[in-house]
Formats: sequence, structure tokens, C-alpha cells
Amino acid sequence: MTRRIDHLVVAVRDLDRVAAFYEKLGFQVGARNRHPWGTENRLVQFKTSFIELISLGAGAAIAPHGTSSFSFGAFVRDYLNRREGLAMLVLDSEHAKADAALFAQRGIGDFAPFFFERSGRKPDGSEIQVAFTLAFARAPGAPLAGFFVCQQHFPENFWNAAFQVHANGADDIVVVALSVPRPEDQAGFLTAFTGVEPSRPAEHDLAFALAGGHLDVMTPDDAGELYGSVEAEMDQPSFVGFTVRVGEIQEQALLLDRAHIPYQHIGDRLVVPASAAFGVAIAFEAT
Repeated sequence: MTRRIDHLVVAVRDLDRVAAFYEKLGFQVGARNRHPWGTENRLVQFKTSFIELISLGAGAAIAPHGTSSFSFGAFVRDYLNRREGLAMLVLDSEHAKADAALFAQRGIGDFAPFFFERSGRKPDGSEIQVAFTLAFARAPGAPLAGFFVCQQHFPENFWNAAFQVHANGADDIVVVALSVPRPEDQAGFLTAFTGVEPSRPAEHDLAFALAGGHLDVMTPDDAGELYGSVEAEMDQPSFVGFTVRVGEIQEQALLLDRAHIPYQHIGDRLVVPASAAFGVAIAFEAT
């Protein structure tokens, strides 16, 4: 079964400031949540995917990575010591424990599955419980690009149509862009992680088909052409942008104009450059 994009982890230093920016882009942003390991987040939820804006909480005590454990908090901390931006790609999982064993078998991550739960609130304010199990993978030579899969144990409590109503009509994440100096170097890892063989839309680029979207892997030069001003680490893999599907491109342009947010027309998309969007280029395409 082809995996889908579950969510993107966007690491930021000022959570509320970035949340306000995403609201200006036309997104509904959820309330602040705190994880027991010290990170805090606010979510932008779509039909089948979401954006996790994440930061370190005040006075957070971050656990280190272990020999068989991946520390989510340590990864976010180390990423923010370098930059802000799109830090991690998360795909869905039906059985995270089985996926952790699969990743170990494929040689892309020998980490114990990580379970956690927290309380949340419905739009009416009533409290609910959500729980997740994560299985992490590690790409070679890619300290700024994180990968894991996420199993939701109470999806009926997490996904909520009231949270998916956005002023810009956005309904899902459809593309994630990964800049790699030599895309072929990551082809084996990404095939093992996604479970699909890549296509080759351009001479040096790769594309991995996902349910309802795709992961594009490209050179820094190609990333610059497709996403305008990007903030890629030229010598190592880094996520540089993502594309969200919206209702009307013209309406999105008007919304950005009113908010005085810079953007470019690149092909049939509108692209807010990374320099204006806290380290990650955000593209909009029509349904």
C-alpha cells in the first residue's frame, strides 16, 4: 500500500510569531500543545495531512539520542541551532512497530518504536485523548533531514473537519521538496523509506509517488528554479519547500497581497520564498 504524507515538521524559534504568519497565509492554526519531552507545537490540519509548527518550550530538558532510541526533541534542538525551516517528513503508518522492524531489516534505522499520548481539545472545547507510535529512519549524511512514520491510535479524535476550514481553501499537502547535491546518493534510502521506486522527471532529479502527492528530490539549482529563494544546505540533504493545494490561485494572490507577503509566479503556482517564510518555501497550486 502506498504511503501518504502524514505531516511535515516545521521547526521555528518563535512559535506564536510563525503561527500568526501562517494565519496571514490563509491557514487556520490550532492552539498550543506541549510534549512531555520539551517541544511545543501548533498544527495546521488538512483532510489527510497536517503541518506541525514546532519549537522548544521554555526550560525544556531534552533527552539525548540513545544507542537504540531516536530523540525527537534533540533533533529539533540541533536543527534550530543551525536554522529554521522544514526539518522532517512524516509518512503514515498502519503498524509502527512493524515498520520499525522493517526499517531495521532494510538498514535505514535500528530504533525502538516511540509511543506517546497527550490530551487535546475539540473545537467546542471538550477534552479528548490522542496517541501515536512513531518509527524513525535515518538518511546517511543528512543531519538536517529527518524521516519517520506515524501511527495514529485514535484518528477519530485527531482528524476534525472543523479544524480543516481555511480562509485560502487549502485541503492538503501535495508535494514535498528535498534538495540533495547528488540525488542518486539518497535513492536507496528513500526507496526503502517510502516503499516505492523513483521516477526520473529530469536528468538528475527523482520523484517518489505517494498517495495523493509526491516527494521530489532535486539538486540545489533545480530547487532554486522551482521554489525561488531557497535556503538549502548546498553540501547535504535538506528540505526546502512544500506545496499546498488551494481553491483559487487568484484568491490566494489577493490574500497574500493584502497581507503584504512577497511571492513569485513560478509555472502555475504561487511561491512564497523561504526568505519570507521562516526558512521554507511555501507553494500554492489550484485544485
